[in-house]
Amino acid sequence: MSAESNNIKSLEIENEDFRNSVGTMDETGKRKWIFPRKPKGKYTNYRNYTSYALLALFFGLPFLKINNNPFFLFNVIDGKFFIIGQPFYLQDFFILALGAVTSVIFVMLFTVVFGRIFCGWLCPQTLFMEMVFRKIEYWIEGDRNKQMKLDRQEWDAEKIRKRITKWSVFILISMVISTFMFMYIVGYEQVFQIMIEGPAEHPLKFVTMIFFTMTFYFVFAWLREQVCTLVCPYGRLQGVLIDKQTINVYYDFKRGEGRSKWRNNEDRKAAGKGDCIDCNQCVVVCPTGIDIRHGQQLECVNCTACIDACDEVMDKVGLPKGLIRYATESEIENREKFKFTSRMKATTAILALLVGFLGFLMYDRGSMEAKFIKPAGSTFFIKDGKITNTFIYTLLNKSNEKKTLTIKVIAPDNAEITYFGPEKIILKGDQILKGNINISFPEDKIKFSKQNMVIGVFDEKGELVDSFDTTFEGPFQLAL
Repeated sequence: MSAESNNIKSLEIENEDFRNSVGTMDETGKRKWIFPRKPKGKYTNYRNYTSYALLALFFGLPFLKINNNPFFLFNVIDGKFFIIGQPFYLQDFFILALGAVTSVIFVMLFTVVFGRIFCGWLCPQTLFMEMVFRKIEYWIEGDRNKQMKLDRQEWDAEKIRKRITKWSVFILISMVISTFMFMYIVGYEQVFQIMIEGPAEHPLKFVTMIFFTMTFYFVFAWLREQVCTLVCPYGRLQGVLIDKQTINVYYDFKRGEGRSKWRNNEDRKAAGKGDCIDCNQCVVVCPTGIDIRHGQQLECVNCTACIDACDEVMDKVGLPKGLIRYATESEIENREKFKFTSRMKATTAILALLVGFLGFLMYDRGSMEAKFIKPAGSTFFIKDGKITNTFIYTLLNKSNEKKTLTIKVIAPDNAEITYFGPEKIILKGDQILKGNINISFPEDKIKFSKQNMVIGVFDEKGELVDSFDTTFEGPFQLAL
């Protein structure tokens, strides 16, 4: 028997128990554990390189600072937010909300054009599951056949040793991920401080970290691909977004059917057979357990493992690669080339407008924010021919630079300000300061019970950095 025949025969033997058994559930509705074969090939290498870059980004960003500010921090506990080193506050939350909307539309656009490429290449669930936890599982328990054998055997010394080792490493990795996730919330300095001081000093934060650790462990050790097939709403959303012009991982059924076993020296075309030799390799490498030959399915995450597996088989039997490939449904059915449709153009235009508007808001949000609010229940008082109102001011320095500020009334004129503290207000970078001032006008300048007023905040150069519109209260005057 030739080497080529041996290769094909080994593929058939390897998958004999997998035929007619596809997906994450059996005929009774009970969950069926997935044992995907370790993929290899061009696309797998590309995904490995992408995952290395993304993992380096994930573990490196908490330590990166710009102007002594965290590159990214989402501290919902203390209300501190930093994006690309720029501080954001609750007052700027509408910008973050717009950014979230922009991100959703961005993902939708990519789904319309490129299918679920985000799921297979960029999603954190796939990244950690396939590129971290799955690789550890291969390292400890072996490839698909060894894992299936280990799963079937009794709980002997080998099985106990391998399972305890795997679960222990999974818990350790989950703890590391949880720790770095916590760094994105409170910063790496506080995380290190919590670790040094111990759980007795920070019981709530330690309980929170343990909770997240066990959550990650549960997701990656047990829930696994069911996050993609049952939990994640994006997988269901793609059914609405994709059409025949969407690029996805497709099986070329016109070329592959009718599928049949490989026979040496057979003219398959003359025999009316397709290029698919029914080896099931595209199925056994699938991390969600589907058969791509059944057409596009919601469970497919576009991980490209089936492309590499099929190309490897086609190369062994001397048939052209690309039986499974990135393509559109129209390309497969009608041999049409990819077209940038009107829907894609419209979505791209909306995305461009949102990104532009988001950039404008981030650029134009200013370096200072000032508010002047009258204390609850307060009113005016008259003394020495002047009407006086009290205001509580809140000054927020959104920049990283120290500012020396002065408060002035822009309109109406002839105002007099009395400070409850120094007239020159020094505000450090990223600092919020509150204080009180009295604003007085001569009685003859106030014509209404509520007079419109504009208060300005000026820097040391005399330039206006922010202003606030409010009202000045005076005695009620009956117009004659």
